[in-house]
Formats: sequence, C-alpha cells, structure tokens
Amino acid sequence: MKLAYVIAPGRGQTNLLLAGVANALTQQGLTLCGTVQLDTERAEDHHCDMDVLILPDGPKIRISQFLGTNARGCKLNPEALETAVGQTEERLKAGADLLIVNKFGKQEAEGRGFREAVGEALARDIPAIIGVSEGSRAAFMEFVGNAEELSPDHNAVMTWALQATG
Repeated sequence: MKLAYVIAPGRGQTNLLLAGVANALTQQGLTLCGTVQLDTERAEDHHCDMDVLILPDGPKIRISQFLGTNARGCKLNPEALETAVGQTEERLKAGADLLIVNKFGKQEAEGRGFREAVGEALARDIPAIIGVSEGSRAAFMEFVGNAEELSPDHNAVMTWALQATG
C-alpha cells in the first residue's frame, strides 16, 4: 500500500503545497486523479471562496457557499463536494498514476466525501497522497490503518510521489 499524507502548518498551506506538487507532477508526465483546492480570498475578514480543481484538467468546482459576513457555521457546500467526489471516482476508473485528495476532513471522518475514492485507489494499487487537517488526523489513521506522514515540503512530497509511481 502506497499511501502518504501531509499536514502543512498555516491556513491554506496544505492546499498550496498539493496544488504545486500536482502541477509539477503533471509537467513530468504523470496521470493524476483527484482534487486540489484553490482558495480565493474575499473582501470580508477571514473569508474565502473554496474551489477544487478536478485533476488532471478540470473542471473547477466551487465547494463553498457564502453564508453572510457574520455567519459562523460551516461554509462547505456538501452537494458540490459530492459532485467533485463523483467526478474523481469516474476518472479513477480510467486509471491514474497517482491520486491526490486535497483534504481528509469532517465529511470523510463521518464516512462521506473522498473515502470511497481513497479506498478504490488503494484497491487498484494506485498510490495516494492525502491532505489531512490536524483535527482529522485520528479519524484518518483509524480509516487507513497506516500511512506515511510526509514533511510539508514540496521536494519531500515530490520525492515520495516519484518513488511511489516509479
């Protein structure tokens, strides 16, 4: 089983790391499947629009919903996330060199989201790199049993990916 995860400190840093890695791996000719998250800051304090790019070449799907300036609830749009999941699962059936999932978060911890895609990739012996939030680490490890934690560094993630797919 070739499974790794990364947790980068700082808001949005895992997203930036995985998007950069996906771009570099695509330029090296690997066939990727999965998602990377591309956030766009909004004028309101601490708000952003969350989009995921379905690898390898789109579409880009907005997975957030704007709930208002003073909203405190989760801004994730679960229906949009499931659309991204469905597209990822369809592309995974065609095969890939590597699965990248931007985040194992609350949806996955509760048994939804990208869980099936990760399981399918591992069943097909397709290596996977998963972004994990610190708050979801325990649920992730309970789900997968064992995975290699990667340093949140572009070169470290690239090295692992190239070795896993080589």
